[in-house]
Amino acid sequence: MSDTATSALTGKALLAKVKELSSLPRRERAKQCGYYTTTKGGQVRVNLTDFYDALLSARGIPLSPEAPKDGRGREPTYRVSVHQNGQIVIGATYTKAMGLKPGDEFEIKLGYKHIHLIQKDDKTLGQLDDDSESDDDDLDDEEE
Repeated sequence: MSDTATSALTGKALLAKVKELSSLPRRERAKQCGYYTTTKGGQVRVNLTDFYDALLSARGIPLSPEAPKDGRGREPTYRVSVHQNGQIVIGATYTKAMGLKPGDEFEIKLGYKHIHLIQKDDKTLGQLDDDSESDDDDLDDEEE
C-alpha cells in the first residue's frame, strides 16, 4: 500500500537535524527527517504524529506511561470514588506499595473535605487516643 522512504531519524541525530532545519516549515522538517510515506500513486504523506512522538522521546519525555510489570491490571491513579453502597475502596496496589498486611488497623480522622487514615500500631495506640482530643479542636477550626 505505502512504502516508508528512508529510516526515520531518532534520538540525538533527530534533534540535531531539527535544529539544522529550523527555518523550514514543520511538514518539511518532518519529511527531511524521514517521517513520511509514499503511496502507490506516488503521493507523499508526512507523518507528523510519529515525528512529534520521536521528538518528545528524543528529549526524554515519555508519551505513554510504563506498562505494569506483569502486564495485568490497571495503573494506580490516586483517585477513588464513593460506591453506591457508600464505601470507598482503596485497592491492593496502594496497600502493597505501603507494605500493609491483612489486619492492619487505622484510625479515621475527618476534616473539612478530607479524611486522614492514621495507621495504628501497638506502640502508638495509647498516644493516638491522647492526641485525638487536641486534633479534634484543630478540625473544628477548619470547619468554621
